[in-house]
Amino acid sequence: MTPSYKRVIFGSFCAVFAVYSAYVWTAGTDIPQNRSPGHQVKAGLALFQEKNCIACHQLYGLGGHMGPDLTNVVSAEGKGPDYARTFIENGTSKMPNFNFNETQVAALVQFLGFVDSSGTYPPKNPEITWYGTVAYGASKNTE
Repeated sequence: MTPSYKRVIFGSFCAVFAVYSAYVWTAGTDIPQNRSPGHQVKAGLALFQEKNCIACHQLYGLGGHMGPDLTNVVSAEGKGPDYARTFIENGTSKMPNFNFNETQVAALVQFLGFVDSSGTYPPKNPEITWYGTVAYGASKNTE
């Protein structure tokens, strides 16, 4: 190889590196953004904190272990907003009935819906792209 070919090859690698770097810098690391919480979601969070629900329940695996993890209760198969509403309104043998009014129940359900839309628990085994980053939205099922 003559020196001019080496320069062409080196220049090609530099150009490919520059294009790839620009792609990663601009679009390659975009993460979908959630909507911002509304007034009702914030009221539900305040109520969740005021009643210390985290002492018995978990969000993203963090919290108490007496009650179930509520991270994805709104989207879980066989559950949903009405399922959550029923337990919030009536309680169970282990969960007290807080006698929430309709506004408070709606706020708590909206809060749980917002939490549900922000992630999943337990985390799924994500698909790794050929260039080493996580492909958001794609996952390998480990179950």
